[in-house]
Amino acid sequence: MLNRNFLRVFKEHKSDLPSLTIVGVGPGDPSLLTIAAVDAIKKAKVIFFPVSDDNKKSFAAEIVKKYTKFKKNIPIIFPMARKDFNPDEIWSNAVEKIVKFVQNGESVVLLCLGDTSLFASSSNILRIIKNTYPKIITKTIPGISSISAAAALNNFDLVKKGETLIIKECPSSNSELLSLISKSKRNNTVLAIMKVGKRWNFVREVLKKEDIINTSLIALSVGMPDQIIQYASQYKKESMPYFSLILIRLD
Repeated sequence: MLNRNFLRVFKEHKSDLPSLTIVGVGPGDPSLLTIAAVDAIKKAKVIFFPVSDDNKKSFAAEIVKKYTKFKKNIPIIFPMARKDFNPDEIWSNAVEKIVKFVQNGESVVLLCLGDTSLFASSSNILRIIKNTYPKIITKTIPGISSISAAAALNNFDLVKKGETLIIKECPSSNSELLSLISKSKRNNTVLAIMKVGKRWNFVREVLKKEDIINTSLIALSVGMPDQIIQYASQYKKESMPYFSLILIRLD
């Protein structure tokens, strides 16, 4: 009994130490925040959030603004795969800013749009901190992914018994996408193709050619005011926003 009480007290004490918590805030709808995410944000004194450049707002920060009004809110520019940014320099600068607050005794939260394990830029920051500052306590709170949210909004089963789920960024050419679909058809696979965006034109043609455009589900800006969830055949525009995905069941 004494040992159990000691471990309980030790864990509680450890959780109160200055730390970095990476918090998944879901795809866009504040009502999809987890209780753990809200608790972590409320306890933190400093909130870091990603922006694509100095002049743009943060989708992640918008989701949680109800809980961050009286905290230190600090933007970090994330490369977002843009050629005009040096990724290594960006990550290193972000780490130095975060570590400075933690070492000064502050509890810090870094917001992550969607889930912390799916194409999360925050993983680069976590990797550097673990390698360079191993004594800093880090925690990760998962969030609801756009894939899960989109599937739920259309009662789409992401994986059934005997199926395989493949999550990929959108291929850069129609030949790559055709090859992926061809291989997947033989294995009862569900494809979750993310970040379709400007590649939608050739993606649409591939879906038509493979005769799956009427059953493929598109999800744009999930959880945001301009959200669209519909079948690919219903979408008539020539491009998609950055936050776009397609769910394809191949059987």
